[in-house]
Amino acid sequence: MHPLKYQFYIATTQDKVWKALVEPEYVAQIYFGCIIQSTYEKGSALAYVGPGKDGDETVHVFGTLLDYEPGRLLQFTHQVGPSYLEQPDSFNPTSRITWEVEPAGSTTKLILTHDEWQAEDPNYERSDASWWFILSSLKSLLETGRPLEYSAE
Repeated sequence: MHPLKYQFYIATTQDKVWKALVEPEYVAQIYFGCIIQSTYEKGSALAYVGPGKDGDETVHVFGTLLDYEPGRLLQFTHQVGPSYLEQPDSFNPTSRITWEVEPAGSTTKLILTHDEWQAEDPNYERSDASWWFILSSLKSLLETGRPLEYSAE
């Protein structure tokens, strides 16, 4: 499986893009009510937690923080939460997510790389489809003040 890589240019400051990636009031708007739970110390746990199958404290994604440079870089391992598994002991492969934020003239470049996929990871195609919506919603939120509305259709 090849790495999933996306680059967006957003008409706002690097600081605002960074806040949208880590601050609860932004993250919840982009990730369907989820927020990040983490101390943001390298090696610490990181989880996207919010409304879902297991109630308001559903763990949707979890992992370990690999690298963190405020305002510029967020990297962590990625596994889906237990409620997404068919059985509690089902195959739950690990991949890696890297967010990079860079100035780009009067805009900010946001780079997302989702890589280190394990063979036959059942989340690969769903991730590729989901990232386009999440990134588009983040861009919309920062440029218009409103995220995109999700429709399952």
